[in-house]
Amino acid sequence: MVAFGDFRSICQTVALTVCPLVGEPEGIEPLCYSRNVEIAGTLIFQPATLIIHVIALVMTSIMIYHIKSKYTAVGRKEIVMFFYLYMMVTFLELLLVSGIIPTASTIYPYFTAVHVGLITATFWCLLLNGFVGFQFAEDGTPWSLWSIRISSFVIFAAVGFLSLATFKKMASFDPLHPVALWIVLYIFNGAALAIYVVLQIVLVLNTLDDRWPLGDIMFGISFYVIGQVILYEFSVRICDTVKHYIDGLFFGTICTLLAVMMVYKYWDSITKEDLEFSVGSKQNVWEVKELLGEDELSPNYGTQYGAFPPQQGGGYQQGGGYQQQYGGGYEQNY
Repeated sequence: MVAFGDFRSICQTVALTVCPLVGEPEGIEPLCYSRNVEIAGTLIFQPATLIIHVIALVMTSIMIYHIKSKYTAVGRKEIVMFFYLYMMVTFLELLLVSGIIPTASTIYPYFTAVHVGLITATFWCLLLNGFVGFQFAEDGTPWSLWSIRISSFVIFAAVGFLSLATFKKMASFDPLHPVALWIVLYIFNGAALAIYVVLQIVLVLNTLDDRWPLGDIMFGISFYVIGQVILYEFSVRICDTVKHYIDGLFFGTICTLLAVMMVYKYWDSITKEDLEFSVGSKQNVWEVKELLGEDELSPNYGTQYGAFPPQQGGGYQQGGGYQQQYGGGYEQNY
């Protein structure tokens, strides 16, 4: 049973990055966790989860590339910030969970504080992206972009400081009673996600004729909820059943990746690129033909109506104050 403001039951179930730093003077160890492997003399924890983190980084890079290729899609510059933040969260989690940065290291609390700050900034950025479709501010403008960037940085800095102060017992914060950190991680982030989902449902119902994007929203929230349930309820059972090869963190990471992919799928389904203004678009021959007409495309049209100067010997001739060019020189007549 999860108690308000208490990490004990949570950290006894799953090995979160904050668990070695809160709840007890030496941190809280999970009852069962994935076994480690030794690679080049270094112990690597959660090896299966580490592979999922690498896959998540690759998939996020692909999604960012496709978002950037939709040059005229609404909100592409805003949504890509969310995926950049998710990529940074995944990379830091890879370093912390796998033990590449050991829990006994002096820098571990600082990296964990940055990790927690980035998690909250990611949820905040997703929330603000939920308002982009309502066009309170025109997407792609400095006001729209910098309001998200600055506010996300402020959230990151505030939560990062709160986390570090909790870990280091500064400014009246206590690692044995990390209530404020618990509220940020589970109440604030959960509320941001819930508001984003509600906003997108309202947007689809009131603005779009197509209802298929609702399916993307439902799949996304389902993946995320399933991942959280496995993470906090079944992690120990899974770990005991498969003899410590994997635990709930493995499935939680997979489900989070699938939920993020559904965010991309949803955004892609509600945005249409305006091909008229897309980069690299070319006018077709038949469109030019319609515009000019058959006579204007005739080879003799220019000389017949005096629109084009006749060419001689690789040069050109212009009437009035004209130039005659032959070979490498020219004469100028006035």
